[in-house]
Amino acid sequence: MDHGFLAVVSVPELAGSETLTWVAVGLLVYWFAIVALQRADLLPEYVGTQGPILTFHTKRGRAFLDRLAGPTRFWRAWANVGVGIAIVVMVAMFVMFLFAGISAILSPQPPSDVQQPRNIVPFPGVNDFLPLSATPGIVFGLLVGLVVHEGGHGLLCRVEDIEIESMGVAMLAIIPMGAFVEPDQEESKNASRGGQTRMFAAGVTNNFAVTIIAFALLFGPIAGSIGVASGAAVGGVAPGSPAETAGIEPNDRITAVGGTPVETNDDLEEAVGTANGEQLEVEINGERTATVERTLLVTTAMEDGPGGLAAGDKIVAVNGERVGTEAAFFEAVGDDATVSLTIERDGDELEREVPIGAAVDVAEDGPLEEATGPTDDTLVVTRFDGERVYSNDDLDALLTESEPGAEVSVAGVMNGERVEYAVTLGEHPNQDSGFLGVFQNPGTSGFELDPIGVQLYPAGTYLSVLGGDGGSSTALTDSFLGKIGVAVMLPVSGVAGFLPFNFAGFTGGVENFYEVGGALAPLGDSTVFFLANLLFWTGWINVQLGFFNCIPAFPLDGGHILRTSTEAIVSRLPFETTRGHVRSVTTTIGLTMLVSFLAVLFLPFLR
Repeated sequence: MDHGFLAVVSVPELAGSETLTWVAVGLLVYWFAIVALQRADLLPEYVGTQGPILTFHTKRGRAFLDRLAGPTRFWRAWANVGVGIAIVVMVAMFVMFLFAGISAILSPQPPSDVQQPRNIVPFPGVNDFLPLSATPGIVFGLLVGLVVHEGGHGLLCRVEDIEIESMGVAMLAIIPMGAFVEPDQEESKNASRGGQTRMFAAGVTNNFAVTIIAFALLFGPIAGSIGVASGAAVGGVAPGSPAETAGIEPNDRITAVGGTPVETNDDLEEAVGTANGEQLEVEINGERTATVERTLLVTTAMEDGPGGLAAGDKIVAVNGERVGTEAAFFEAVGDDATVSLTIERDGDELEREVPIGAAVDVAEDGPLEEATGPTDDTLVVTRFDGERVYSNDDLDALLTESEPGAEVSVAGVMNGERVEYAVTLGEHPNQDSGFLGVFQNPGTSGFELDPIGVQLYPAGTYLSVLGGDGGSSTALTDSFLGKIGVAVMLPVSGVAGFLPFNFAGFTGGVENFYEVGGALAPLGDSTVFFLANLLFWTGWINVQLGFFNCIPAFPLDGGHILRTSTEAIVSRLPFETTRGHVRSVTTTIGLTMLVSFLAVLFLPFLR
């Protein structure tokens, strides 16, 4: 029962990454050293090798498992619950992989950052979403996950009277790659089908149990003692922006502007907008000040957008009226659907005729397409049912208040021409509101503005997901299981697009956005953050191990449970069956999973 992470590496991608190249060189040197020690017969008897992997075997702990296995009825009941959970997860995993594979074949999409080979390798510092600073929590969580997983197998072996030959861990250098329990093969084969199923399900059952315990502790006393520190949290700084020029860096907090205190992210825009003059005195982390020149900067812009703007452009004037803040920008735009923008780019001033509104792409077979007809052009919505629309936030708000079936007018600019359509709204698939049928682009007309060039980090949102008082929550995060589901996605939340940044725990500098109070305050900020990181990564890794090992394919636990479950079903059929029938079912499902996985992984790169 050897278990570990699946790592798939593309050679061309590997060669293009300096970091991965050095990792590969280091692994080769390490592998040659292992081979040399093995040939010289210098490895102890309890150490085995499988390629570059060292396996450490021991017989210690068997007596402890014998004592622990005493209440056999309890452990069988516990494992039976796990069997039910594992089967449900197995079916869900199969359906998910199948539909993902079909989608990858029929509608191939460009590869996302998550699909890059370096991000499939679960090594901090190599994987974009696992920073080196998270290494202690990740290693601790992995060790806990491996021990409880294989411990579950070993315990149920003894409950079912199956002898254990040895158990141990598999290491790649100092990195734990897996753990194993080696049962007596003959006794394992002779065990009842139910006993075998319980034994294979015990590992994932324990992983899911540890997930619940770890997140319960994190969501409860730990996160409850953490609060958001005062100030506007700087998550990113635009290149060449006034903030970068002034020395403001990611993970800083802006605590005052022009002497006006800034308590939250929402306070920053008002403080910058009401400050006098173009030179702003900005307080950083409550410790130092910096002088920032206020300039209306385009921080992000869609490619080939309707305004022809690009990130780094500075908007100097609207219809000849100079502007320095977003409020001044929208005031100057007024009710005009199209305005003349004076922009500064690479030291030159340019004039652009730009429609101001919500930039949307028309979805196929949606309510709006019924009015526009098929089109690949971007529509800038300037009015919705008579209301002025300046951005996608405005359009979202109006759609949320609308009713399915309502007749509305949609006015805007497409290809430089004024257009207006009568649209019958459909029913939104995810909420009780009208549905227009569009893909929305960010900000105003596909670009976003900032007067100093910072992207704010939603520290309160992340804390509320983890059970703390962040002042922001959704219906999904109101439940315990909902919180777990969202927390598991946090390390890739930025690239997935539902939050602006990936969250890898209270580490990497983001701990500056938080402070510890309440009953745990005497432990100090660093201790509480360290405990929070251990619990976060322990819960995260254990749920990953549980789901991964439920994949219905050999040699994973899911493959073994699939075999025993198939045998149980086939044996009850009203005709004679053989092992060949069981093998046909398990092989078909396993190959379907493999083909689906390969399609999802590689087809985006072959597009």
